Amino acid sequence: MANIKMGLFGLGTVGEGIVKALSKAKNANAEIKRICVLDVNKSRGVEVDKNILTDNRNDILNDKEINLIVEVINDAEASYEIVTEALKRGIPVVSGSKTMIARHLPELIELQKKHDTALLYDASSCGSIPVIRNLEEYYDNDLLLEVKGILNGSSNYILSRVFDHGQSYEDALQTAVDLGFAESDPSFDIDGYDALYKLIIITVHALGSYVAPEDIFTYGISHISDFDIRFAQEKRVKIKLVAQVVKINQEQFTMFVMPEFVNKSKYIYSVDDEYNGVVIRGECYDRQFMFGKGAGSLPTASSILSDVVSRHHGYRYEYKKMGYSDCPSYTTDVLLKVYVRYTDTDIPRVLPFENITESYQSENVNYVVGEISLSNLIKEREILMKPDVFVINIPRFFAELDN
Repeated sequence: MANIKMGLFGLGTVGEGIVKALSKAKNANAEIKRICVLDVNKSRGVEVDKNILTDNRNDILNDKEINLIVEVINDAEASYEIVTEALKRGIPVVSGSKTMIARHLPELIELQKKHDTALLYDASSCGSIPVIRNLEEYYDNDLLLEVKGILNGSSNYILSRVFDHGQSYEDALQTAVDLGFAESDPSFDIDGYDALYKLIIITVHALGSYVAPEDIFTYGISHISDFDIRFAQEKRVKIKLVAQVVKINQEQFTMFVMPEFVNKSKYIYSVDDEYNGVVIRGECYDRQFMFGKGAGSLPTASSILSDVVSRHHGYRYEYKKMGYSDCPSYTTDVLLKVYVRYTDTDIPRVLPFENITESYQSENVNYVVGEISLSNLIKEREILMKPDVFVINIPRFFAELDN
């Protein structure tokens, strides 16, 4: 491929990081020809030639010299319009828009095939960690059993402040907002949706299957209480927000995002602050661990730049696993073991537990530990979202292999 002349959409935190990273990369064989922004007169954290700034997307899409689009904007709808239009014109794209990609990935895959072009998005899943390309190229579908990890740096930073520094959840959340690790409205992170969208993308490359966001149980940390924190500390475990996709047999897999009790023997126990950590398990290679910054200007930009350089060499995802005849199917018919803390909501009566192994009742707080199907957790999502309820997964998959 000829040297890359890049059209960049977005000059926020990640966009500025791309400009900085590109200035340091001596062998990228790429230059930014045009940058589309909302406000061309806004002051920036990087020096750019104002003559290459525009607020008209067509100035990039219609430029015949531009042979790669890089899209790092926060508006999922606008991102979808830009990416699909570029692919239809046969222009390859590098994107970091996890929300857009997770919602539209089957369509985006078909557009790549139809118009013989490429969409790369390693930065959409774990920032600087190259999990997508590794899953795509290295890990065979038949041998891969599980991908599990901490995929959201904001929630992990908050929980690290709670368990490692003794802050209350409310103070830790405010610290995260003040330092820019969480948005002023942090619900996308702490309610698990950021991790969900990343997990959907990972699953396509891990197992060759796409599952829509609304079909996946997603539960965040916003209802955590001091009682839950003390309970975990007494058990000498931490609470982490964990996303996972698991093959439960050769024909079926399941996936969900939930807080989890994590003990010291697990790799992700020591993944703290804004870092991400991903564990990949296989039949023949046990567990392999990938660790790094999951967000931020330069870490994300480095992943974007890696995709840009890959396009210079003609790289594209092949989605080989989606063509396997024995691709596993998604199921929620699986038993989980969970801890459910509640006050007013009569959880033992309204949740259809298969069995309850532990229960506690007091004047101010109650909890149960028991087995319940994932399908019933999904059915009773409305009850579980009540402010007096908090659910934590007690991990069971592959427990016999880790002891």
